[in-house]
Amino acid sequence: MKSIVAFIIGCEIAFWIFVLAGLISRYIFRRKKTGAVLLYCTPVIDLILLVLTVIDLRGGAVASTAHGLAAIYIGASIAYGHAMINWADVRFAHRFAGGPAPQKKIKIGKEHARNERRGWYKHAIAWIIGCGILYGMILMVNAESRTEVFVQVIRTWSIVLAIDFVYSFSYTLWPRASKNTVSDKT
Repeated sequence: MKSIVAFIIGCEIAFWIFVLAGLISRYIFRRKKTGAVLLYCTPVIDLILLVLTVIDLRGGAVASTAHGLAAIYIGASIAYGHAMINWADVRFAHRFAGGPAPQKKIKIGKEHARNERRGWYKHAIAWIIGCGILYGMILMVNAESRTEVFVQVIRTWSIVLAIDFVYSFSYTLWPRASKNTVSDKT
């Protein structure tokens, strides 16, 4: 279990190292192609984590929550990775290449509600990918006694996804109003 946790931590560190190296190459050294290659390498990190997790399980390891976290990490990395890289890219371009300032997040009204729904859609994509990986590992190991924790991870994540749905879509029904709205009771 300790090794899979180390793999997850290592992959998260590697993800940000590749992002940072890609952005430095792109904006500081003006090597756009090199920067693009480094940024496009980030999905390879997910593949490496998946392979290491499968090797660990095929080697006889009993599935643990850490193995489940690897699937969650991969799902989240695929669903949110592009947005995280874009977030960093905009800030790096602004700081080092004279790009426009990052836009502030809208915190009121219909646009805020739309952003909350988009966030939930990404969460749902991460859930689909992560649960697909978990089910794939359950089938691969083919021993219920060694993979029962994966079912619990799926249940827990499903509850979190449902709570996120209620939270995210509540803004569609009840959009946030501006704090500066003046009351009609003057």
